[in-house]
Amino acid sequence: MSLFSNIFRNSDSKDTPSASIVWNDLTDIQQLDAIATESAETPVIIFKHSTRCSVSRMALKNFEREYAIDIDTAKPYFLDLLEHRDISNEIASRFGVVHQSPQLILIKNGEAVYTTSHSDIDAAEVKGRV
Repeated sequence: MSLFSNIFRNSDSKDTPSASIVWNDLTDIQQLDAIATESAETPVIIFKHSTRCSVSRMALKNFEREYAIDIDTAKPYFLDLLEHRDISNEIASRFGVVHQSPQLILIKNGEAVYTTSHSDIDAAEVKGRV
């Protein structure tokens, strides 16, 4: 693909998370109960991504490129906002965070202890907080 195509590619293209992180797909509201429970043992990272947004695409790619958190240290979940807006709304309600896109939320002991969005999403910052 040419440089021009990379920069201006169709925003309707389906972005998917990279294989560099072993993502857990967040596709069901009931998973939030499990996330709250498992975050008592292992911190949980939720990455909320809009597949039609170039800013979200850039934040996701940068995060994945810099991600260096051991699989036993934190459990990453990926939420496709266009497919599961209901889950995003429940995350906002349940964990007391304002919806943003893209957004990263760190859950520990069933509570959101850190949230950031857009260009402020930084894998090194998250690693320092898990």
